Amino acid sequence: MKRVGPELKLPKLENVKVPGFLGDLYHDLVDRRLLPLVGLILVAIVAMPFLLGQPGEEPAPEASAPPANSADSAQASSLTVVEAQPGLRDYHRRLRGRKPTDPFRQQYTGSPAGGELPGEASSTSTSGGGETSSTGGSSTPSEPAPSSPPSGNPSSGDDGVAAGELRLFTFAVDVKIVATRTTADGKKEKTKPEVREEVIPPAALPNAKSQVVTYMGISPKTRKPLFLVSDDVEAIFGEPKCLSGSETCQLLEVDLQMPTTFVYGPNGTRYKINVLKVEAVVKGRVEG
Repeated sequence: MKRVGPELKLPKLENVKVPGFLGDLYHDLVDRRLLPLVGLILVAIVAMPFLLGQPGEEPAPEASAPPANSADSAQASSLTVVEAQPGLRDYHRRLRGRKPTDPFRQQYTGSPAGGELPGEASSTSTSGGGETSSTGGSSTPSEPAPSSPPSGNPSSGDDGVAAGELRLFTFAVDVKIVATRTTADGKKEKTKPEVREEVIPPAALPNAKSQVVTYMGISPKTRKPLFLVSDDVEAIFGEPKCLSGSETCQLLEVDLQMPTTFVYGPNGTRYKINVLKVEAVVKGRVEG
């Protein structure tokens, strides 16, 4: 039989070149033992449409209601038909169960005297003739009792505030300071703990001569004390939070009852400062 057209030949497998990335991917999957997992995923992808396309269980047929005769159906249809009557009902019939009230009548004119509830009978007496009148429906308005004056002497310090006087508050701290110095013979000499109460900002600590830090008040966000660090401080130990400064910290935020140690001066004196308490105190008064 004569062949029509050119002869088609299949290429040999050894002449087929696989792309490089496919070969690398295949070898990586084999080395990592992931080839069976990839095959399982491909089989699941192919089989998923067939599994989802299977018909489910048919719903059970609903029980049909027994047929009704024509007379019952006609009676039911006649009962459900309602004649439409547009418009509002007569207000005499609609409001016949309510009693008319005066909308402009004041019901509650003040707090009831003597602990009586509104609506109970209350009696009022006049100081001149001794007459007594009672009302059964509502209480009569009464003059408010004069307010008692504020307790304490306005001119005194903390008992009261005089009229037109403004108080200025600030946040003071109680601190405990311990200094450790190195003597000439190389020994460590520690001073006794010094507790300073109600330190008002700005205040140099431990003193004006050795200004290791300066208490600047509290943070408006965290309510924690803020210390401005001196340039002569060489090192800081503890758990403070640095708020300003790149190479050396300039502004610190410290926690209560958490001591912070500062190495200060050329002799390397160590000052351990511990904030014990923060409280609001009166800083001054301004008369209006």
